[in-house]
Amino acid sequence: MQKTILFLLVLPLFLLAQYERPGSTSAQFLKIGVSARAAGLSNAMVSAVDGAEAAYYNPAGLIGIKKMGLAFTHTHWFAGINHDFAALGYNLGHNSVLALSVTALYTDAMKVRTPLQPDGTGATFYAGSNRFGVSLARYLTNHVSFGATVNLINIYLAEGFNQNGLTVDVAVLYKTNYHGFRFGMMISNFGSSIKFVNESYPPPTTFSFGLNFNALKRKKQTIMLAIAAEKPNDGKPIGKAGMEWALNNLLFLRGGYRLNSEVETFSFGFGFRLNVQNWPLQFDYAYSDFSDLGGTHRFGLNLNWE
Repeated sequence: MQKTILFLLVLPLFLLAQYERPGSTSAQFLKIGVSARAAGLSNAMVSAVDGAEAAYYNPAGLIGIKKMGLAFTHTHWFAGINHDFAALGYNLGHNSVLALSVTALYTDAMKVRTPLQPDGTGATFYAGSNRFGVSLARYLTNHVSFGATVNLINIYLAEGFNQNGLTVDVAVLYKTNYHGFRFGMMISNFGSSIKFVNESYPPPTTFSFGLNFNALKRKKQTIMLAIAAEKPNDGKPIGKAGMEWALNNLLFLRGGYRLNSEVETFSFGFGFRLNVQNWPLQFDYAYSDFSDLGGTHRFGLNLNWE
């Protein structure tokens, strides 16, 4: 079973490695990271995630939820566009975790304009994209977990322009007790083409793999290093590297950098953890630089019940 899963995950790397076709896929919002912590690490998270955010980065990592996990992230995207993510994970027992997640990219109200009324007709419209996911994670062995997510993709643009599609994410995660070493792999956004008006394009299917480990582990502080790479079906491979310094498991400082990326470059962020009415609450912030486009700000909240 494990060999079959490994083969299915590695095969797309060879199939996609030859292709670079910018503009050939739809639902580009699926590429936008959904976690403030991950953004601070340049999204090198395919192996380092273990909360409700794993529903996006690696569903196999959901197995790290002991009882229940909740995550919410808001991103100030470009041109006044907003990006939100929410996920809820629940441990079913019997080495299984179920999660529900939703991602939304949406605009403010925009004026309807015509050639005869360039200043507006008085009507408004909205545009956006949504992703609704159901994830399941299970342990295969004491150290290996498997996860999958089925996503409903919805894209809308004004009245009468609304299309849906289905995608699947499949992933594995390998954990060890040696310096916190972990290795993860995932195929994301594999699914049906989405037809909008008269054009039909596939989703941005991506193969990702990465590892992380504790470069320093002391009683009061830990330095975690994460490295990842991804190959989308419409672009060139991207390398990612990130570092997180944790003090007393309460304060976190993060930094990351992307390799072979023409737009998104460095990122940094911080986080802190509090116990509110015995609820372990974590707040995270991250800034990501996009060269000439400027930067984005992400704010995240996480709750994990153990």
